[in-house]
Amino acid sequence: MKSARPRVDDYFGDWKQREALVQEMIPVIGRLFSQRNVGVYIYGRPVHNRSVTFIMKSHRFVRQVERNEMSEFETHPILMAMAELDLWHARIDLGKLTVRFMELDAKNPGAVSPAVFVRRELSYLDGVRKRPSDHSTDVVLYGFGRIGRLCARLLLERTSTGEDMRLKAIVVRPGVEGDLVKRANLFTADSVHGAFQGTLRVDEENNSLIANGNVIKVIYANSPDEIDYTRYGIDNALVIDNTGKWRDEAGLSQHLQSKGVSKVLLTAPGKGELKNIVYGINDDLIEPGDKIVTAASCTTNAVVPVLKVIQDEFGIERGHIETVHAYTNDQNLIDNYHKGARRGRGAAMNMVLTETGAARAAVKAIPELAGKLTANAIRVPVPNVSMAIMNLTLGRETTRDELNEFLRDIALHSNLQNQISYTQSEDAVSSDFVGTREASIVDSIATVASGNNCVLYLWYDNEFGYCAQVVRTVYKMAGILYRHYPREEAAA
Repeated sequence: MKSARPRVDDYFGDWKQREALVQEMIPVIGRLFSQRNVGVYIYGRPVHNRSVTFIMKSHRFVRQVERNEMSEFETHPILMAMAELDLWHARIDLGKLTVRFMELDAKNPGAVSPAVFVRRELSYLDGVRKRPSDHSTDVVLYGFGRIGRLCARLLLERTSTGEDMRLKAIVVRPGVEGDLVKRANLFTADSVHGAFQGTLRVDEENNSLIANGNVIKVIYANSPDEIDYTRYGIDNALVIDNTGKWRDEAGLSQHLQSKGVSKVLLTAPGKGELKNIVYGINDDLIEPGDKIVTAASCTTNAVVPVLKVIQDEFGIERGHIETVHAYTNDQNLIDNYHKGARRGRGAAMNMVLTETGAARAAVKAIPELAGKLTANAIRVPVPNVSMAIMNLTLGRETTRDELNEFLRDIALHSNLQNQISYTQSEDAVSSDFVGTREASIVDSIATVASGNNCVLYLWYDNEFGYCAQVVRTVYKMAGILYRHYPREEAAA
C-alpha cells in the first residue's frame, strides 16, 4: 500500500515537517489522557506522556514491520478528528485507526474525509461517559525492590484522572536513619531503566513520597498483621506482594487479615491451588470473588503466549525451553555460600547452569502441553533482558517464512499484541530490549525451521516486561475494563 504523499527528496525538510506535526499532536494526546482518561496508542505502544522522538520512532516501527507508509502526515488529521469527539475512558489505537482510513482511501481516494471516517468508526465510543469501574481502587506495594519500584512507575504512569486506580502506600521493613530518602533515590535513578520520568518529593514529616502529585504513604512493618491500612485512609486495597516471602495461600492470606485489604496479587509463581495468571492467556480465570492471585514468573509470562499460539496453529508434540537469563539479586556478586546448587558462584563472572519451573508453569496455563515440555536455565553476566530458546517438534511441517509471518501477524493484529512483539533487526542484542512492555519479542532473524521441527528465539525484559504484565493483571483483578478500538483488541 502506497501513501498518497509525494516522494520526499529533502529528508531533513521532511523530518522537520513530521516533527512539527508531532509537536502539535502531543498536547492533544495529553489532554485526552489526563482530562478524559483516553489512552492513545500506535500499534499497542502508548504515546501519552511520551517525547517527540519516541512518537516518531513508533511511526517508524509500524512502517518497518507492517510494511506500509503510515507516517505523521496520516495520523495527525485522524487524531485531530478524534479530539473533536466526546471521548471518555477508552483506549484507542491511533495507528490502526489511521491504517484503516488509508486502506479505504486507497480504494476510493477522497470519498470520505478523516473527520467523517473517525466519527463513523468511533461512533460506539462517542458520548459514552460511563467509567470502567464504579470506584477507584487503592493499591499497596508490599515490598519495594526491583519489581516493586518498576510496578510503581507503571502504576503512576497509568494514573490518568485518578478515577480508576491510585497507588496509596508502600510497605517496607524498618530501616536505618535516612531510609526514606535512600528509597526515593533508588526509585528515581535506576542503573538499568534510567531516570523516573516524573517528579518525586520526599515528605519526611509525614513519611510519604509525593510522585506526580500522588501522595504515597511509606509504612514500616515486619509483617502484615502489624498494619491497619484504614489509619492511612486506605480501604478495600489490592496488595501487590513483591517480596516472594510467601507463595502459598496460607502465607499470603496474612495480608487479608490486615484491616483495609480486600485482594492480594503475588509477583511470583504460586504454590498449591492458587491461580497462576499469564495475562492475555488465562486471565479469564480471574473471578470477582478471587482474593489471592499470582502473576507467575517473568519466564512463564514470556514463553506461554508464544507456546499458546504455536499450539493452536501448528500443534506441539514435544519441546525443550532453554532460558538464557540475566542474573538476579538471589545470586552472589562474588563466590559465597548459597543454598542452591551453583548459585553461590559469582554472578558477574560466570554462566551458571540452574533449574527453572517454566515448563511446569507453562502446563498450568496450557494444560494440553502436559508431559510435552522440559526446561532448563543458564544465568549469564548481564543485569537485565533474557532470552528463551524454544526447540519444538510441531504437529505439522512448516517453513521459516510461514512461522515468521504467522508470529508477525499475531504481534501486530491479535489481542496478544501486548504479550508478543516482533523484530526483524539483524543487529539486535539484549540491551536493545530494555524497557520493552511486551512479555516477549520474537527474533525473526534467528528463527529456524525444518520439516516439523523449529527453534524460536524470544527476547524478554525480565524486569520491565514482567511488571507490565503484573500491572495488567492488577487492573483485571480490580475489574477495570476499558472500551477500546479496535473492538477486538484490548490495549493495556
